[in-house]
Amino acid sequence: MRGFEKVSLSEYEKRRNGSEYDNIRIPERGTLYAAGYDFYLPYALEIKPKARAIVYTGVKAYMQPDEVLLITIRSSAAIKHNLRLINHVAVIDCDYYDNPDNEGHIMLALENAGAAALNLNAGFRVAQGIFVKYLISEKEKQPGKTRTGGIGSTEKTNRSD
Repeated sequence: MRGFEKVSLSEYEKRRNGSEYDNIRIPERGTLYAAGYDFYLPYALEIKPKARAIVYTGVKAYMQPDEVLLITIRSSAAIKHNLRLINHVAVIDCDYYDNPDNEGHIMLALENAGAAALNLNAGFRVAQGIFVKYLISEKEKQPGKTRTGGIGSTEKTNRSD
C-alpha cells in the first residue's frame, strides 16, 4: 500500500521547534475524485519577495517499489500567492522512506515569485502530492545500489564521473 506518517518528534526537532509537532497534518485529498493529497504548513511562515524558504512538513511517505510520490505546488498557491517550488516537481522515491539521515522527512523548497512579502498561516495548503506508478527501461543496467541517506545521498553513492 501507500500512505503518509509523521516523522518522529526527535527528527522534527532537528529542524524545527517541537512545540509545532502537534500541528503536523497528514496529507489528505480535498474531494472524492482529487488525485492530489494536500500538504499543510505546520507553522506560520513569512517569505520575503523573491526569497526562498524550506518547509519542514513533518511528514514522510511510504509506497510500493514501482511507485513514486510527485509533489507540486497547489494551483491556488501559485496563482493567488505567486508561490512556487524551486525544483518545480519534488520526486519522492520509495526508498526515501525511513532513510537513516532524516527518516524520509519531506521538505519543500519554496520561492516567493511575487513583489510582496507572503505571510502564510499554519494549516495553509501549500502543495499536493500524487502517487504514480512508473516504468523502467527494458535495457537498463540496474543500479545495484541502495539509498543510504536523505536528500542528495544518491549523488554520493551512484556517481559515475
